[in-house]
Amino acid sequence: MPTLILVRHGRSTANTAGVLAGWTPGVALDERGTAQAAALPGRLAALPLAAAVTSPLQRCQETLAPLLAARPELPLHTDERIGECHYGDWSGRKLAELADEPLMRVVQQHPSAAAFPGGESMRAMQARAVDAVRDWNARIEEEHGADAVYLMCSHGDIIKALVADALGMHLDLFQRISAEPCSVTAVRYTQLRPFVVRLGDTGDFGSLAPREEGTGEGRTGDADEGRTGDAEVGGGAGAP
Repeated sequence: MPTLILVRHGRSTANTAGVLAGWTPGVALDERGTAQAAALPGRLAALPLAAAVTSPLQRCQETLAPLLAARPELPLHTDERIGECHYGDWSGRKLAELADEPLMRVVQQHPSAAAFPGGESMRAMQARAVDAVRDWNARIEEEHGADAVYLMCSHGDIIKALVADALGMHLDLFQRISAEPCSVTAVRYTQLRPFVVRLGDTGDFGSLAPREEGTGEGRTGDADEGRTGDAEVGGGAGAP
């Protein structure tokens, strides 16, 4: 079965503003995200990609634009099933405000029981994304062979949920996984089991630097993951 390259979109304006974007329209890449997207063709240059599949959201489409410009022959498909989690009434709200919501504790500690008001449950989010990957695995293998490599550009929580599935982890453990902006995760699927062969690879170790006391310098976006134990819902802004 094929090898799947999962790319999280580059850093967005919502990431840097600390906003949970969800399906809010008009969320674009920021300056750093644009640079991350520009570097993507070089990072993937050695891979003979058979196809690319993207979330319909703008930040994912902008992330893939340089890759598609470099490879005009690469087929592009859009699949809503790998779109961001439907956060419902939480969409567009500041993460700092949401931290005080009782539901946030459930999202952090028992995500399989979390359902966003006016949105979807995290179980439903994972199920649709896993279904999409299984369907695309079959389609890519049929059209391009069992050794084919293809790419999906998606979102932090979607990628973490897919990795949890590939690792055989319960969804309640998926907050232990990190997927920074424009990180590359690779899963090789076989008939017996998936193999996670790359996880959240950015080639950038800046996000591992300790956060300086009394400042926001060092880790950003997911800075509190290493300090409070909470994961950044939506994926965080990554390294500064």
